[in-house]
This record gives sequence, structure tokens and C-alpha cells, in this order.
Amino acid sequence: MSGLIDYAGLFPPAKLDMPAAVEAFARAKVSGEEWMLGRFICPASKLEEFSKAASSLLPGTHATSGYREHADFETPWGISLLVDQSLPQTLSDIDGFNEHHSDPDHGLARIDMVELKAARADDIDEALDQIPEDIFPFFEFPPEAHRPGGDCRGYVATLAGSKAGAKIRTGGVTPDAFPSCEAVASFLHACASADVAFKATAGLHHPVRAAHRLTYEPGSERSTMHGFLNVFIAAALVRSARIEEDTTLKVLHETEPGNFHLGAETLGWTDRVVDLIQLARVRESSALSFGSCSFDEPVADLRALKLL
Repeated sequence: MSGLIDYAGLFPPAKLDMPAAVEAFARAKVSGEEWMLGRFICPASKLEEFSKAASSLLPGTHATSGYREHADFETPWGISLLVDQSLPQTLSDIDGFNEHHSDPDHGLARIDMVELKAARADDIDEALDQIPEDIFPFFEFPPEAHRPGGDCRGYVATLAGSKAGAKIRTGGVTPDAFPSCEAVASFLHACASADVAFKATAGLHHPVRAAHRLTYEPGSERSTMHGFLNVFIAAALVRSARIEEDTTLKVLHETEPGNFHLGAETLGWTDRVVDLIQLARVRESSALSFGSCSFDEPVADLRALKLL
């Protein structure tokens, strides 16, 4: 779970405004579960808004916030930037942001990842030609690549050998936003075969696959949601135990928390296990993170399962 949860509080279903989102991230940074927290996800078009809202909360000599007593004031906040404008403009904005926020008096923060959509495989090559080596990009493929009859392998193959990762959308605020277990399995195996890292986004608020409300609105629709333990344990087993795709499907379909084993030396599902060394390799180079609009919800569910 180390650094596994990227915080996406600006996005549905939470859809917080910028001040509330940076406040929530700051609280998580000084919580006992801070070790599970990854980067703050921000749209490129809202970078200036982020800087203003976070100015008193970012690490640095300027800070006067109530978090100062407990916070780490030397390590910059990590930012993953969602590209919602032209790539050249975004890269220029990143340079300006990183330079400004390298000064402790401005608050320490750094953008070292970007997330962008690729409508065609050729879009990936074009973007990689522009993105500097100190920025790690994740490419989200079009929805049809994950639908029945679609094939994400061509997109993943384009990323092979590059310093870039793939991104899969694992949910949303409507039932049709959730890809099938077959689509997720195909994606995990394609990434493993091509030695491509990945992250997931949306719909992974809960550890184990189950039916939940899709939004926080009273009476909102319920639908079966993928579990982050299902997805990331499946990814670890695909990479390290070389399980076949039919077994991957069983892991992704699992709804019984007791069938997942998280021990002092191993992790796994039923009789399939990986050890901590294998798991560390997977987390460092393959199954990197997932975006969630809530940090509290995954933490609360892990506590309820007595995993924390």
C-alpha cells in the first residue's frame, strides 16, 4: 500500500473545490496513514488555482498553517498533472510551476508525472517525442480499447521500451463506466507481457469487489465496483507468479475478503502467493498507483477488514 493512493479529490464523485481538496490532502499528509498517500492529481488548467489555494499548506519556510507542527517541511508535494490543454502549453506551465515551487518560500511542490489520453497509438509516439525525461507520462487509451471486441495490446505495445506507463479507467459515476473483469485482465496481461508500468483511476474506493453506491448523493444508484486489492494483487500474481488469464479473472471476480492473504512475508489469493521481494519489484516498476477522489474511504475499509 505504500504510496498507492493518488488523491483525486477534485474529480467526481467527490468533486471538491480546490481549497477543500488541498486541505484534505494536507490532512492526509500528516495522518498516521500518510505512507499510503501518493501524489495530488491536478488538471493542467488549474495549476495557478492550486498554487494559490495550497500556498499556506505546502512544505517550506513560508508556511504558517496549523499543520506546521506535524508536517514534513522538507519534502515537496508530488503532483501528477492531468493534461486538459495542449501538450506544449502544459509542458511550458510545468517548467514555470516547478521553478516557482523549488523555492521554499513559495512552498515546495513538484510535477513529475502527467496523465494524458491517446486516441490513437500514433498519438503516444508524438507525445513521447515532446515530453522530457524527467516527467513520467501515463497514457489512457480510448474506451473502445477495453470493450468487448476491443484490444488494448496495440496501445500497450507502443509503450514498450519507453519511460512511460499505461492508465486504465476502472470506474466512474455510472455503471457503464466500469470495464469488465475480462477487460481489466487483458490490460494487466498486456502490460506484463510488454513490461509496461500502469496506474488505475476511478472506481477503486474499496478494497474488495462488491456493490456500492456510485456517488455520495442520497439514494444514488448502486453497482458492482472493482476492488483495489483484487486489481493490484492480480497484477502482482500476473507479474511474479505468471498466472494464466483465467486465474486472473477469478482474482478480479473475488468478493470474499478472506480469500486474500496479507501476511508478514507473503501476499496472495487462495493458494497463489508472492513474497515481499517480488511484491516490492512489482510496486516499484509495474503496478504503481490508483487515483481516488477519497483517501479516507479506502483507509476506513481497510480498518474495517482489520488490515490496518
